[in-house]
Amino acid sequence: MWRRAPKLLGSPAVSARPDPSEYAPYFGKYIALVPGDDILGAFESETAATLALLGNITEQQSLYRYATGKWSIGETIVHIADTERVFAYRALRFARADAAELGSFEPDDYVVPSGADSRSWRSIVDEYVAVRQATVALFRNLPFDAWARTGVGGGNRMSVRALAYNILGHDIHHRNVLRERYL
Repeated sequence: MWRRAPKLLGSPAVSARPDPSEYAPYFGKYIALVPGDDILGAFESETAATLALLGNITEQQSLYRYATGKWSIGETIVHIADTERVFAYRALRFARADAAELGSFEPDDYVVPSGADSRSWRSIVDEYVAVRQATVALFRNLPFDAWARTGVGGGNRMSVRALAYNILGHDIHHRNVLRERYL
């Protein structure tokens, strides 16, 4: 069985869900998937749900693609980790009041160079866990006022709070796709 999701003991309270004015409309589809108003608690429960799903996937299944040209399960999980790293980096920069505009990110350009299909399934899941632990540590330790700070990444203004919800919602989105089309 895979490691459990990180516990969020001692997390500061985070006020409410992000307002639509805090993110570009495209990201609303991910943010809407996150349950409730407690993002740190949601990271714990939703990470546990993802790990439960991943723990039932075999090495052979991790290479499965539901159609030609679609990502394998392994590539999908590496994509989640890559995207989380990019958005957590933006959250760090914005939380620290860095005013520099950050570049865009094209996920499709990262998949082939990731080499996911030549890696062990265990290494992919371990990487997912490590990235999630780092993300949770970042958000758990932000000062309260940092959550409302904003910045521009990929041409879109976004708050730190919206980035947290987007990261988790993106994970939930892909977990749903895995259930619907892969498993």
